[in-house]
Amino acid sequence: MRIRYLAVIQARMSSSRLPGKVLLPVCGKPLLALMVERVRRATRIDHFIIATSTSADDDAIKKTCDVLGVPCFRGSLDDVLDRYYQAALAFQPENVIRMTADCPVIDPEIVDRTIDFFQEGGFDYVGNALKPTFPDGLNCEVMTFRSLQRAWQEADRKTQREHVTLYIYQHPEQFKLGSFEQAQDLSHLRWTVDHPCDLELIRTIYEELYSGKPEFGMNDILTLLKQKPELIDLNAGIIRNEALKKSLVQEKSVKSISE
Repeated sequence: MRIRYLAVIQARMSSSRLPGKVLLPVCGKPLLALMVERVRRATRIDHFIIATSTSADDDAIKKTCDVLGVPCFRGSLDDVLDRYYQAALAFQPENVIRMTADCPVIDPEIVDRTIDFFQEGGFDYVGNALKPTFPDGLNCEVMTFRSLQRAWQEADRKTQREHVTLYIYQHPEQFKLGSFEQAQDLSHLRWTVDHPCDLELIRTIYEELYSGKPEFGMNDILTLLKQKPELIDLNAGIIRNEALKKSLVQEKSVKSISE
């Protein structure tokens, strides 16, 4: 079967700030299960797979995928770029969508719109957080399989192996990059899960919206936050992309010492 758009969702249990976060319960279901529900609603995705590691810690993710009836690939824990590439390689897709399992309110409509923007522009890579305008937690990246393959072949820095698409958007001379943005800047809002306060917010959002409208999207959450603006303060002040920024600082420090 020809797969035009394959989504690869990265998931692991060994989060330093909130261990096991992707399987923590919200409304009686693990976060990963809730995200799978949402990804299945994206009409432009032909197939998707969970990419986790071979670490014993991630046996629980494999078991959860089995229960959900979702394919699961297991690869390197630290070389996430290799894990992604190997997960996609078996399907030989034309294009790959990257999402992470700590984004349980990912909006299928925004995923579809990001894919449409990618396709219409003839890009090698599109991210909706290159210049953030969407809330953190609605992140979606789309790339050609060839671009992913080239990154896998050429990326030689630890940060580039750990952060899947870093090599691509660090080399605009090699790839045609696109930034999918919206008119209203909502980048100050944080709807991802990396800290206990993030989990508290996500649980509240689901408790307020899920039973009445399981397919709730970004606009439904924005309406809730207008009604209960105090919820925004639950995880305000956390730096966006703090893990990536920390890795880049560490890499720069090591490089300086070696020189």
